[in-house]
Amino acid sequence: MLLKRTMIVLSIVLICLTGYSQHSINAEENNKEEKEENIYDERMALYKKTEALTQIPWYYLAAIDQYERNTQEDASDDDIVSITLPSELWFGSGNVTNITNDELITLFNGKGKDGNGDKHADPNDPEDVLYTVAMMLKEYGPTEADIRIALWNYYKRDLTVQTIKNTAKVFKEFQEIELTDRDFPVSIGYNYTYHNTWGDRRGFGGARIHEGTDIFADYGTPILATTYGVVELKGWNLYGGWRIGIRDIHNIYHYYGHMSGYEDGIEVGDIVKPGDVLGSVGSTGYGPPGTSGKFPPHLHYGMYRDTGDSEFSFDPYPYLQKWERIAKDKR
Repeated sequence: MLLKRTMIVLSIVLICLTGYSQHSINAEENNKEEKEENIYDERMALYKKTEALTQIPWYYLAAIDQYERNTQEDASDDDIVSITLPSELWFGSGNVTNITNDELITLFNGKGKDGNGDKHADPNDPEDVLYTVAMMLKEYGPTEADIRIALWNYYKRDLTVQTIKNTAKVFKEFQEIELTDRDFPVSIGYNYTYHNTWGDRRGFGGARIHEGTDIFADYGTPILATTYGVVELKGWNLYGGWRIGIRDIHNIYHYYGHMSGYEDGIEVGDIVKPGDVLGSVGSTGYGPPGTSGKFPPHLHYGMYRDTGDSEFSFDPYPYLQKWERIAKDKR
């Protein structure tokens, strides 16, 4: 009898502990989601405040901040603003002790500005940083063409300017910066199969590695945008056949190859969102324009990260697995 009672008590304790553990996990997940929502809200509020003070569109400020966050190795997702300006540019070449008084910074020809009225231009203060960036842009003029010239003069890199411009287009279109939805690159309502083929050897055109994942599906299976972004390239490629390239808001280029054709009306410069139809699966490539049928129909899906200095391929397979689960949950 004593043993039976002991077992009952242990069972109750175990149930309570299990429930408490699950409650803790759920609470932790909820806190993480609330924290992420709060950081997006704080950023948006600061972008719009700076726009009101400077008349520089908030979505350009958000796009610059997003670009910096994606290219800095030590950037944290918890930072409200991730833009970092060189000390000499901020304080001025003669301000060797980095005095933050805004009047002295101006005297030394520094760019740092006081964005919150405390008479200090602090490079660690998000309000000061955004206000400074906005005023630097404003030196060139208020139009979007002026802003692009300002960006080029600062970054000296065409791809960077184009990426910031496209990210700004996306933010402006959706009036939102918390764009976290994703989708699988082929419609999960059709038959398809895939496994990890990134890094495999390829022979056509010389020895090289496979920079993507092949998703095998029937001809005509719809190909979908996986993320928010802008169409950067469209047309024939010797290796990829009819292909389309999309640059997303995280400095990642998404490459879709071997397509049989494109969705009507889709053009370079178009904004896309997860689930938008881009075209259909085919077997084009490995020859001049129109070459098809040299391999089974499939979608080649590649991902390339831009670091601000260079661009490199990385394995999309783990992301595809995650996005497949998201797509199935939507159904």
